[in-house]
Amino acid sequence: MQQHTYRIGDLARRCNVTVRTIRYYESLGLLKSDYRSAGGQRYYSEADVIYLNRIAELKELDFTLAEIKTIIHMGKDDQGGEKRRLELLRQYRIKLSEALRRQALLEKRIDDLVWHIEQLENTSEFQECPGLACTKCTFKARCRFAQG
Repeated sequence: MQQHTYRIGDLARRCNVTVRTIRYYESLGLLKSDYRSAGGQRYYSEADVIYLNRIAELKELDFTLAEIKTIIHMGKDDQGGEKRRLELLRQYRIKLSEALRRQALLEKRIDDLVWHIEQLENTSEFQECPGLACTKCTFKARCRFAQG
């Protein structure tokens, strides 16, 4: 039998989560206590610490609890972990693609903000743009208000 060393409150403190979070994860099937005392007290092992830390890590990488559950439940038929490893690789690649897309959008937003700051720093007053100055404006190639 695996040595169970943590009660639920100890596990929560060890993994920097709340008891309520642990119970919620148990209700979703993400974590389960294999051992309870005669009084019903849950006990957890180092393996449970690893699972909770893995769940936290995956959440930080934008995995949903449903995605995490799918990976965890693969363990029933995957004693060596190869199926889970391949699924995590697949999911990591998807998450990386999504993050790169968000990064590109953020870089465009930053570029737009820098452009607007430069434009306003080089305009003497707000009402000047758009206006007569548009024909000589160095920003006209990108400005949506440019006339002519």
